[in-house]
Amino acid sequence: MPTLRALECLVALADTGSVTEAAARLRASQPAVSHQLAGLERELGAPLVERLPRGVRLTAAGRAALPPARAALAAAEEASAAVRAVARGTAGRLRIGCAETLTGAVLAPVLRAWRRRYPDVEVLLDEQRSADALAERVADGALDLALCPRPSQWSGRVDVVGREEVVVVAGAKDPLAELDVVCADDLAGHPVVGLHPEHGLAGWIEAALAARGAAAEVVVRTGQPGSAAALAVAGLGATLVPTSALSPGVGGAVRRLAPPLSRDLVVLRPGTADVLAGAFTERLVRRGVQVPSALARQLDG
Repeated sequence: MPTLRALECLVALADTGSVTEAAARLRASQPAVSHQLAGLERELGAPLVERLPRGVRLTAAGRAALPPARAALAAAEEASAAVRAVARGTAGRLRIGCAETLTGAVLAPVLRAWRRRYPDVEVLLDEQRSADALAERVADGALDLALCPRPSQWSGRVDVVGREEVVVVAGAKDPLAELDVVCADDLAGHPVVGLHPEHGLAGWIEAALAARGAAAEVVVRTGQPGSAAALAVAGLGATLVPTSALSPGVGGAVRRLAPPLSRDLVVLRPGTADVLAGAFTERLVRRGVQVPSALARQLDG
């Protein structure tokens, strides 16, 4: 297959009509240009240039080869420009995975600022309920990065964004609303709004409660932590959810657990370097995990 350098020599000879001028354009020696042309003619099996007393001109084969040669060089330049744009973070595609509860509270503020700065970078978002499912998609190459709690297994790169607290949400008339903090004993036998078993949070929270000796009575299950909080505020029972699942003005009572229960939020990336994924991860880590001021006042009040 012809090399790009050989095609450059053919195009330069066609444009200048001179080996000397073609060599000057390409910043090469005349023997080097002649060598590239000779190799191209051998590979294509036909003479491409006719040597004249003064200069050169293309043969019929050379004229036939010229348009594809120009197109190949243009395509190579386009590919180089695209790679340079991605390396600068000004173009390309970024495939982001995110745990559902983290999209609004943690991902959205960073993504908003990113889109303002890099409007030409296409962003594809994949939301999942399970950190293990996100880890699998990053490992398979379907995602460039994933924002989630720590998965059960992961051998790639991990960047810690911060820690997120799990809190108790209850209706205003719930007995738990009278407490400053909620202990395991307070939850024993108390009606609880839980999550569906297939949700990644469900098993982790229930195992944490069991380890503290709290056998809570799950009265209803839902697929979304935000819905669990809404049901708890409506008076169906208390629920345990991460702060990212709560809107800033959530009603009812929001109380801390004693001792506290929290989890790491991390970014998963494959071992290979990716400029866009690295730049976005840096912004996630820099912002960290923030609790809205209205929610923080409820927790501290």
